[in-house]
Amino acid sequence: MAMFCAWLMVGVLVRRQRMRRPAMELLITALMGIFMLMMGRVSGVGSNNVYDPCSDTTVQKSDGFSFGLAFSSKDSFFQNQVQLSPCDSRLGLSGKAAKMAVFRPKVDEISLLTINSSSFNPADAGGYMVAFAGRKYAARSAPIMVTDGTNTITSFTLVLEFHKGVLQNLYWKKFGCEACAGASKVCIDNQDCGVPASKCRGSGGGDVDCNIGIQLTFSGTDKHEAVFNSWYEVKNLRRYSLYGLFSNIKDSITDQYNNLL
Repeated sequence: MAMFCAWLMVGVLVRRQRMRRPAMELLITALMGIFMLMMGRVSGVGSNNVYDPCSDTTVQKSDGFSFGLAFSSKDSFFQNQVQLSPCDSRLGLSGKAAKMAVFRPKVDEISLLTINSSSFNPADAGGYMVAFAGRKYAARSAPIMVTDGTNTITSFTLVLEFHKGVLQNLYWKKFGCEACAGASKVCIDNQDCGVPASKCRGSGGGDVDCNIGIQLTFSGTDKHEAVFNSWYEVKNLRRYSLYGLFSNIKDSITDQYNNLL
């Protein structure tokens, strides 16, 4: 836990969870305001009492599940050409300007995770991120680019794959550039939609919201062998961005409120 406390917490979770361990309260924050009104209150923490993303656990549907996102350069996630988990101290990420966010979504629910770009610039950390959880299996995703310094990718889809309630894999899914509409969006390598860094609010001096949005889903089975369905649901709706949907609703309600003032 000491390693995590040394890193800057940059994540925000749509669903608010009350943590039992004070140290984790320093790592996890809730996205308040309009998203809380839309999503509603999440009930309970289920049967999973493990909050450390570097500890092993077994989950069932509706449990809370903790995992982390580490931000650094692509090469820093490898040792001797082998990718290690950010939980592995041999990487020495805490000494490489790496940053980390910890989230605790509800198992088999589609969640929108956001990272506030006004307080965090992924380019400063190295431009790549890895999702991870667990110790024995040390599950980790492949490093994925967030920014190359010229453009910032703001929308991602992450799938957590389980077998009998144990996390086996985390992988990123790409759906091409169909959603790259508008003058502020550019297509990167025919795979991702990005925003020119110069147009980003905050570090870029522009007026475009460059918060990082991650659509999180689950696949596989829980500890009772019940099948997870959330990835199947997103796969069928892959042309739609949850992040864009929530942003549009937020802006619509905010504009109506401002018009009353």
